[in-house]
Amino acid sequence: MPLDAGEIHAALGTTLAEQPALKRQMCQRELGAFSDELIGDVVVACTQEAKLLGEVAAEKATVSTVRFVNIRETAGWSREATFATPKIAALLAQAMLPEPEPTTQVSYVSKGETLIIGDAKRALAMAELLQNHVNVSVVLNSTFGADLGARPRAFAVISGHDVQATGWFGAFDVRWTQANPIDLDACVRCGACVAACPENAISAAFQVDAEKCKSHRACVAACDTTGAIDFNRKEKSRAAKFDIIVDLGETPLFGQHQPPQGYVRVAPGDPMAELKALAEVVGLTGEFEKPKFFNYKPSICAHSRNKKTGCTQCIDVCSTRAIAPAGDKIEVTPQLCMGCGACATVCPSGALTYVYPRVADLGARVKAALAAYARAGGKD
Repeated sequence: MPLDAGEIHAALGTTLAEQPALKRQMCQRELGAFSDELIGDVVVACTQEAKLLGEVAAEKATVSTVRFVNIRETAGWSREATFATPKIAALLAQAMLPEPEPTTQVSYVSKGETLIIGDAKRALAMAELLQNHVNVSVVLNSTFGADLGARPRAFAVISGHDVQATGWFGAFDVRWTQANPIDLDACVRCGACVAACPENAISAAFQVDAEKCKSHRACVAACDTTGAIDFNRKEKSRAAKFDIIVDLGETPLFGQHQPPQGYVRVAPGDPMAELKALAEVVGLTGEFEKPKFFNYKPSICAHSRNKKTGCTQCIDVCSTRAIAPAGDKIEVTPQLCMGCGACATVCPSGALTYVYPRVADLGARVKAALAAYARAGGKD
């Protein structure tokens, strides 16, 4: 990739006592020279070696900030590389701008309370790998082939169906149905029910097979002290709160195009996705922030007047289901908004506006880039 250090230096308007020397092996034999140049705010025009160069910069007390920009793939590495100096200068000028003032932030707090949903084989295997990193609970939607008696009670295991979830990272509300007579959360896995059942209707997963069961209820008598078996359970609905959900089921719990953060979906038959999910979940404990991407002015919202719906364009276009009706107005859940900006694009009244990045910050980037591009001889 051809680089004209003099032209780029002039286009950026920097003032150095002498022209900078062009280095072509900055991440290898010239690494020491790179370290010597690190003073103040540093822009590095290489993203491929960002890890190495970032580590070198972190060791220098003279460095304030380091920003990386890719000029190779985005400008210089092309058939027209010899004419790419203006574009390279424009990219560097943008990277040299100071960080914009922060916008309003949305906070998430996660204690690592993790729910894994799926069949026994996959869900229990993943829970065993995660149990030393986060607080795990498991809802088994299939107990086929599970031998819970051979497993220590290292984490909560529950059997359930019709699992439903709402909420977001750090604040998921999950509901499911406890249909089987044996409540695994209460069961101590002593095996008394298995020994007492005359039809062998209770599996190694401590669940009753309704087709084999002949209603002798010998298991109920054997479990009298624990009380984990109830064939006449009236309240079958269960609910709990979790920070993170790992969904191994056949059908996703969230059907929107972009599900909430903290919801980790792993489709069946994808071992690589399971490994990625493990790594992701381990890093989801603590306090996190993201920008609040929007502003909403209810006074000019055209959604509804006097309970007569007039406009639902933002609701219809939202890929995260962050927008919902709220009487004559709308309600936007900032924890679900991922900043695509579609709502602001379709809003006819300007009630929803996109604020990240701000217009002033975008203008500054465009102005700096155009100025450097022109100084380097760029053509319109």
